[in-house]
Amino acid sequence: MAVEKILRTEERLWAPEHARKAANLQDFQGEYQRSLEDPEGFWGGWAKRFYWERPFERVLEWNLPEHRWFLGGTTNAAYNALERNVERGLRNKVALLYLSEEGQEAKLTYGELLDRVRRLATGLRALGVGKGDRVVLYMPLTLEGVLAMLATAYLGAIHGVVYAGLGVGALRERILDAGAKVLIAGDVGFRRGKVVDLRSIAEEAIRDLPLRVVWFQRLGKAELPPGHHDFEELLWGHPPEARAEMVEAEHPLFILYTSGSTGKPKGVVHVHGGYMVGTTYHLRTFFDVKDDDLFFATSDIGWIVGHSYMVYAPLLEGVTSVLREGAPDYPDPGAFWQAVERYRVNVMFTAPTAVRLFMKFGPEWPKKYDLSSLRLLAVAGEPLNPEALRWAYEHLAEGGRRGFVADNWWQTELGGPTLGTPLTLPAKPGYAGVPLPGVEAGVVDEGGRPVPPGQGGLLVLRRPFPHMMRTVWGNHDRYLQYWREVPGVYVAGDVASQDEEGYFSVLGRADDVLNVAGHRIGTADVESALVSHPAVAEAAAIGVPDPVKGEAIKAFVVLRLGQAPSEELKESILQHVRRELGPIATPSEVVFLDKLPKTRSGKILRRLLKAQELGRDPGDLSTLEE
Repeated sequence: MAVEKILRTEERLWAPEHARKAANLQDFQGEYQRSLEDPEGFWGGWAKRFYWERPFERVLEWNLPEHRWFLGGTTNAAYNALERNVERGLRNKVALLYLSEEGQEAKLTYGELLDRVRRLATGLRALGVGKGDRVVLYMPLTLEGVLAMLATAYLGAIHGVVYAGLGVGALRERILDAGAKVLIAGDVGFRRGKVVDLRSIAEEAIRDLPLRVVWFQRLGKAELPPGHHDFEELLWGHPPEARAEMVEAEHPLFILYTSGSTGKPKGVVHVHGGYMVGTTYHLRTFFDVKDDDLFFATSDIGWIVGHSYMVYAPLLEGVTSVLREGAPDYPDPGAFWQAVERYRVNVMFTAPTAVRLFMKFGPEWPKKYDLSSLRLLAVAGEPLNPEALRWAYEHLAEGGRRGFVADNWWQTELGGPTLGTPLTLPAKPGYAGVPLPGVEAGVVDEGGRPVPPGQGGLLVLRRPFPHMMRTVWGNHDRYLQYWREVPGVYVAGDVASQDEEGYFSVLGRADDVLNVAGHRIGTADVESALVSHPAVAEAAAIGVPDPVKGEAIKAFVVLRLGQAPSEELKESILQHVRRELGPIATPSEVVFLDKLPKTRSGKILRRLLKAQELGRDPGDLSTLEE
């Protein structure tokens, strides 16, 4: 698995000195070393910030590939996010701030959130929900969706959030796989000013299933059949009597399905104790969140970012989390920046696909708004092209005079940032960053042997950390496969390279590696070169059979606003890539598209492009954005 790292840079982009001096984590290298040398002391110390009904006796039991944390301890993540914060004086602080596409807002303080979660938990308990039961949520991004997550966790039950808008088959498959007892579903969502019908999808998905159903109804109260209940009536029809169920640290908190390239989706399992400890550590030290900050993650509760950094970590740390339902460019491309100005957002977490969307519309949109409160923009989801990082640094962080852009890499399976660029280190375009505290990462060949700096290979993790998944629901063998591909290490499924300074560049998915005339090239290098052309907003690269080279590169590009497809532009793009990467990585063909196929979380589906090109089965497409 020798993969060539073609795109190189010596560029360094620093956070402003005042931000570095005020960073929550000052001695990054010292902290990192301590996390590896004494993981028990390191993670055990952070864990003691939380409430444990029964203190843990051991921090870590590690028999790879099995790892268990905070053994003997009992706790509840929802209790720590609610009662613990109310008891420490945050009753009247805003916990959740919801914003619709039309600009309507709603807020819940920590006191109000606790009251409603306890009421809803009492209602769910009346429906028979208890410790260990699975509750599937098919809810739009609303305060009620977060309430449903927390109330489920509060009872020691296990939530499985399915992104609202996934189809009938995807929802039904997840309900069946989880063995759900209850479905909590919305009737509609709102996106781009249009009503998104969720009810008919949910109704068809649960046909003939013995489920109790709770409906969050925004379009008016429909008459409900036996076994179906109205969310508002369930919430307000019960007193706040429920008490948090204290569970073992290793008790599952949630199942979150991540689609596989083939076969059925995997139900990744995260647990109360370790997930609570690890995600909050990174909120404070990587995202650098302060007590009075407003934190805005532009994700959805259907994805891991929504779980970790929209709901759990911000609420566990007692900060205010901003939720915005709808599209990032509706009613206009300034929608996010208007929210930043309106609420004085301090830290924002978004995806590379969103940054490229901002680029497509141009810098005039963020310039219309006062972004002076925004000191950190974190970006994760897939490789962040160097040009996109530079654009965000220049136009969203005032060229480093006001703020910083922090790339980071992780997965649903990993729960929180794993590689990243801390505030006190310089960003390097094309590099996600360095291993974060608790993470021991490497790049190896298929035999598990380390590859030299600058050479690509499989990205692996050599040890677990608390917020890493514990299993795949109902299929522990699938979990073991992560550790068996290269014995003794976790194989992430991505290819990467590491430079002499320890920075990692994620080159793409291992399945997507391009093999041109004996050269193995990551898609990220080619796509980054394409996006650095001034006319290109987004790009995807795939390999197609070639009788001479084995594989040729075919590029699909989306143009920036104001650019029109032409043969001259196509040639200009090809010559630009040739200058950037050399002839070996230059596409043989460029195709102009209006949009790229993506998952609903914003990841480009290269395998769909390749399957269409080769007439093959594209595998699981349940998360495909329509």
